Amino acid sequence: MYQNIITLAAYKSIYLHSDQHYIISLKSHDSQKITEIYQKFSPGIKTYLLSKGADIDEAGDIFQEAVIDLYKLAKNDNFVLTCPLEAFLLLICKRRWINVVEKSKRRGVTKPIDEGYASTADDSAAEALMATFEDEQLVVEMLQKISERCREIIVASYTEKSQQQLAAQMGVSYAYLRKKKSVCMAELIALVRNKKSRLV
Repeated sequence: MYQNIITLAAYKSIYLHSDQHYIISLKSHDSQKITEIYQKFSPGIKTYLLSKGADIDEAGDIFQEAVIDLYKLAKNDNFVLTCPLEAFLLLICKRRWINVVEKSKRRGVTKPIDEGYASTADDSAAEALMATFEDEQLVVEMLQKISERCREIIVASYTEKSQQQLAAQMGVSYAYLRKKKSVCMAELIALVRNKKSRLV
């Protein structure tokens, strides 16, 4: 499972959604495109939040914070958009609204967050993108906690070179490289699982 998350090279070959241009625009501070994000996506998402008990100011604040979250993601070169931007922004806004409701223990907000909202394939793609990116960030963090040799082997294994080529490049036998990679991956996976269990 976690082997597929280490996408230092593989991320570049992921299918990009056409809305990726918004991510690039955020990264380059393109004010025209940022204005377009607000004009195109804000009305529908605010309407959704209002239907869930937010007032107009809260809905505006949540959307603004979601765009800031998106900007922070855009600055990470590993982040690529694989679903429509609207679905991803809506997911961020849903999470933020749930936090507001839970923190304020607000009464009168009784509708489930997804009641009256037909989930689509885009919503599932947004959830998957968020989960994958969060997992990938965790893997990158845990990579820093293993030995330098293990880190070198794992990262090198996700290049286009064959394992035989990598073994020769590293000055080790193919059998050693396979065994060492297996040990290193087991260590990394254990660290990731341990960290995830503490985050739950």
